[in-house]
Amino acid sequence: MKKNKLIIFFILSIIIVFTIIFYLINNKKIEIGNNDNNQILNMNSYKAKIEVTVVSNKNTNKYKMTQEYKKGEYCMQEVEEPENIRGVRIEYSNNTLSLKNTNMDLTNIYENYKYMAENNLFLNEFIDDFNNNSNSKHEENENEIILSTDCKTQENKYQVKKKLTIDKKTNKPKKLEVQDINQNITVYILYNEISYK
Repeated sequence: MKKNKLIIFFILSIIIVFTIIFYLINNKKIEIGNNDNNQILNMNSYKAKIEVTVVSNKNTNKYKMTQEYKKGEYCMQEVEEPENIRGVRIEYSNNTLSLKNTNMDLTNIYENYKYMAENNLFLNEFIDDFNNNSNSKHEENENEIILSTDCKTQENKYQVKKKLTIDKKTNKPKKLEVQDINQNITVYILYNEISYK
């Protein structure tokens, strides 16, 4: 009788200890993920130096760019490499799109332009899609947080899903991938430098 009570007590103690350990481990992961996500998913502005690789049916193109975004004010993207299109700058503010080529002194301005908001190269577009899509997913491993979502506009079969990888140590985006309908990467963005608020 005493042995049975002792065995039951021992088994219950082990179950309670494992339950507490399991709860603490999972609660800590959720807490870390939520803190990291909140900082990035609620950003109001950012500046970044990025490397963009665009894969099409026939070729692969690589670019180095700078991006700047301020919520509700403007977004800007300027090409640094390749040299032949260096200085091409896209600015969007108050429904006005400006295309500038500083090397050729050319500027085109488009009034009431609404499509810049659907540019999957910008981090803020990923954030909007992630926050407003019920299919958005959050995964974690030891070093990274991976956020994935569907692109807002599903008409383009070359841009269907997006995945943002965040470094847990720095709490900064590492890369953004855009996938086509077959889950092939069509756009790969590597964040070399980024600061955000």
